Amino acid sequence: MAAQLDWKNLGFGYIKTPYRYTARYRDGKWDEGRLTDEDKIVISECAGVLQYAQTAFEGLKAYTTRDGKIVTFRPDLNAERMEQSAARLEMPVFPREKFLEAVDMVVAANRDYVPPYGSGATLYIRPFMFGSSEVIGVKPAKEYEFRMFCTPVGPYFKGGIKPISIRVSDFDRAAPHGTGHIKAGLNYAMSLHAIVDAHEKGFDENMYLDAATRTYVEETGGANFLFVTGDGKIVTPKSDSILPSITRQSLCYVAEHILGMTVEHRPVKFEEVAGFAECGLCGTAAVISPVGKIDDHGREILFPSGMDEMGPVTKKLYDTLTGIQMGTLPAPQGWIREIK
Repeated sequence: MAAQLDWKNLGFGYIKTPYRYTARYRDGKWDEGRLTDEDKIVISECAGVLQYAQTAFEGLKAYTTRDGKIVTFRPDLNAERMEQSAARLEMPVFPREKFLEAVDMVVAANRDYVPPYGSGATLYIRPFMFGSSEVIGVKPAKEYEFRMFCTPVGPYFKGGIKPISIRVSDFDRAAPHGTGHIKAGLNYAMSLHAIVDAHEKGFDENMYLDAATRTYVEETGGANFLFVTGDGKIVTPKSDSILPSITRQSLCYVAEHILGMTVEHRPVKFEEVAGFAECGLCGTAAVISPVGKIDDHGREILFPSGMDEMGPVTKKLYDTLTGIQMGTLPAPQGWIREIK
């Protein structure tokens, strides 16, 4: 029986669901893993995650399609990206097939919390891994726990897909040759002050420039940029410090192979930004959030698409990708995984 929630008015917040998945790494191997109804974690006060932030996470969604199926979108790429994050943080890699199995188990066990088709809500899935054994010297933990929970969510930004305003941040998101390209918790911890400060000053997000020269666009605290030129070309910033967004990758494929657009993935100088016709932030949580205005220390960059609605190219990309996710448009092979 479906959970009794106000699906159309959900925010992007945590609602406890009945089941989650857990697996433990000890003595050089992962155990079988299992579902549990226990949402509390008990660890040592000296656990590696608490002392040296040895943790990584992922984010993906499950949807109810138009024909009533429950599906996930490209979870294999989340598994792959988590492998990369774990390796960079000296954590054991959680096997890809086990990751996909865990996604299937968690969604199936909580199927009553998958929002209905047309509600605008989705089931957000959060896999994460952390060092659980005691560490006092600066070194990797010896034991780890992999967990996965899910929660029904509404739009990431309160306005839904209405254009947002962002600012150019004076803070740096990631150092050159650092950890900006992996989904490590420490990256997000260092962005918290910047996002709180932005919100206090009336902005929805920060635009981070490259830390080395502060001349190239990188990303925001939790999403990649996507720009549209006046002649309809898609441009996304390229940098070794940017998290490789699965949503951005999918949007670029849609643009090039389904909609017949030209796509460029290249370094983008900040001085170019004022010349773009549209701007969006792309990521799992929001798919695309249109940007209407960027504040550069008091100088406003206003996009022709405006502050009232998505620009036409961004809207076409959004409608096509969400149509694929929701089953109203055919999906490229391997993009949709049905939950039985």
